[in-house]
Amino acid sequence: MSIPFGVTIPFVELLGFTLERFEGGESELHYAAKPEHSNSFQVVHGGACMTFLDVVMATAARSANPEMGVVTIEMKTTFMRPAVGALVGKGRLMHRTATMAFTEGTIYDAQGRACSHSTGTFKYVKRLPVSPSSTHPLQQAPLSTD
Repeated sequence: MSIPFGVTIPFVELLGFTLERFEGGESELHYAAKPEHSNSFQVVHGGACMTFLDVVMATAARSANPEMGVVTIEMKTTFMRPAVGALVGKGRLMHRTATMAFTEGTIYDAQGRACSHSTGTFKYVKRLPVSPSSTHPLQQAPLSTD
């Protein structure tokens, strides 16, 4: 049974990612790519893989500080083999400061072979207050990279 993301992410819902682990700076997500997520070689499109890795790393960062949101500052991705079939993404928070998270993530195929790997930097952002005395868990403050 998957874990709720804690925020509404329409693009993630469209792609069908599920959150399976979210704790202690680690995450695991599952992705059953649909045919419309393929490239002309009939494997998962690199952009879909990068989105999956972005979410894998972001959830790893958020798992260490769930009350905060994160925004991607940068990511680097290496593609090692075509991604086909049921995919598992595993993320890890490697280091964090008060405002930044440094992460890595890997996508594995059903045979446990690494398909692609990313490193990413994320900025922690506060949630947006909706009244003087409360914070809405599904909204974020206007983004600033300062």
